[in-house]
Amino acid sequence: MANYRVAHYDAIEPADCPCGWSRRAFLAPDNDAASMHLVEIKRDARVHYHKRLTELYYVLEGEGHLEADGDRVPLGPGTAVLIKPLCRHRAVGALTLLIVATPPFDPDDEYED
Repeated sequence: MANYRVAHYDAIEPADCPCGWSRRAFLAPDNDAASMHLVEIKRDARVHYHKRLTELYYVLEGEGHLEADGDRVPLGPGTAVLIKPLCRHRAVGALTLLIVATPPFDPDDEYED
């Protein structure tokens, strides 16, 4: 197998998530580095957290804010945010995000209060 992977987001089925819809790339048993998600935020995104994952949010489109451990962080194109494990968070507004999760996303590591 090659030492690289290619993802075509238009070929990835969107999955429902607390934020809205996520197209998750690079989820493979032989990848323990990171996964990358293209996420469409819905206005009623739910607060959630991860015990092991660190997430890097990068705003591609839209305006809104991130609620993170009780703080409100303005979001717009070009904004990046690092979200550490145990940080309760949700994005609010009509936003398109590119999210990198390390280690790769695991649905068993997604919690809501």
